[in-house]
Amino acid sequence: MFDRYAIYYTPPEGALAEALADWLGWDATRGADRQPPVLAGLPRPAAALTDRPRKYGAHGTLKPPFHLAPGCVADELTGALDAFAAGRAPVWLDELEVTRIGRFLALVPRGDTRALADLAAATVQQFDRFRAPPTAEALARRRKARLSPRQEANLIRWGYPHVMEDFRFHITLTGPLRPEEIAPVTEALTRHLAPLVPAPFAVEALSLLGADVATGRFHLIRRAPLTG
Repeated sequence: MFDRYAIYYTPPEGALAEALADWLGWDATRGADRQPPVLAGLPRPAAALTDRPRKYGAHGTLKPPFHLAPGCVADELTGALDAFAAGRAPVWLDELEVTRIGRFLALVPRGDTRALADLAAATVQQFDRFRAPPTAEALARRRKARLSPRQEANLIRWGYPHVMEDFRFHITLTGPLRPEEIAPVTEALTRHLAPLVPAPFAVEALSLLGADVATGRFHLIRRAPLTG
């Protein structure tokens, strides 16, 4: 049973998807734990570095997690995703690289990302009718991050600060790292993942995921190809 839903990019079956599931220790597609690899040069075991992002699985956020609005049901959301994806074209990116974002590492696109930003904005807008308004507690938690005025406006309008002009696509690889860990973990992950990341890189589908009420872990519900 799921209590939250999200629309993500998830990697298709293949070497990259397998490597990311292993690294994070959770396969959202199969709903299964995975054994993290032992990589040379890591300052801590992989499981310790990925504890925070593990429950989400390998993903790039397009529509951040939300509770369903009153009167909405998951089947309706699934049907809307299929219809939306059928009218949108795949997005091509030059490449993805292991990059530092604040205190964590992620796979981040290089080159022109305007088409991807447009897809993300359209996804946020199209599925907003399914989103329940955030609680006062959720708003307070987000505001602890010292939001900019634009991010505050996004939080009020869309329920999440990092959307629209503040959207930055990334596939999270770690939780917060200590300053001295950033360089060695970047090097280890680049060696491990760079040979597996296609270039150019295609976003060819949108994935609907649900968070398990009991565990909080996300599971793939539907992967809808972009065929427009």
